[in-house]
Amino acid sequence: MDLRHGRGDEVTASQAPTVRVTVIDDHPVVLEGIQSWIASDPLGRVEVIAAGGSIEEALDGPGASCDVVLLDLNLGQGLVIDRIEGLTAAGRRIVVFSQNSDPDTILAVLDAGACAYLAKHEGREHCVETLVAVAADRPYVTPSVAGAMVTDQRPASPKLSGQEQEALRLWFQGMSKASVARRMSIGENTVKQYIDRARMKYIKAGRAAPTTFALLARAIEDGLIDSREVGGYRSFAAAPEE
Repeated sequence: MDLRHGRGDEVTASQAPTVRVTVIDDHPVVLEGIQSWIASDPLGRVEVIAAGGSIEEALDGPGASCDVVLLDLNLGQGLVIDRIEGLTAAGRRIVVFSQNSDPDTILAVLDAGACAYLAKHEGREHCVETLVAVAADRPYVTPSVAGAMVTDQRPASPKLSGQEQEALRLWFQGMSKASVARRMSIGENTVKQYIDRARMKYIKAGRAAPTTFALLARAIEDGLIDSREVGGYRSFAAAPEE
């Protein structure tokens, strides 16, 4: 997870590769809406390379080479939460797109390994930004996800040390582990140990966080990290000039 911002190593929109997206939704009007939101992005950061009404249809052929899958949660006769784990295990970055904004459903989707959750009513404002962030392996917290995390009352919150929390906070801001190490004046291996220890503590608490996004969700749910802290950062090299 290495998105570099700042004067010394800034990645501009014109330099960034186009994000290739496969959209899975069985309602043509929704597909058209998504296409219009993406087409209206003045930076042209996202391209829909395939679309279909089923997972198999959309990912067969050109859609298989996408960077991100935008998946409607309700296909056919019911929810497809049970398909998310298999897709993420196969290396797919999944953004769930749904009219359902129930906190329990959102948390279940994140637990299954989805990278982000986008409620359909917030799609116009957040669709492109979510897809771009997920393609770069950066967390993106939509309002619906933030609300679900705040109201989550599940028990068994592990106790993370101050150093573990700080390493997670900086890492979730988009820094590489090397950048986190420089900010904290520690070794890169130590940063990795802090992150791995946090994962192990959640496993022991019965709340495994196998992906970056699941770990982020856990940390926000437990109040260890504020969702407003997740986002871009200025590089370590630029810090003395600020």
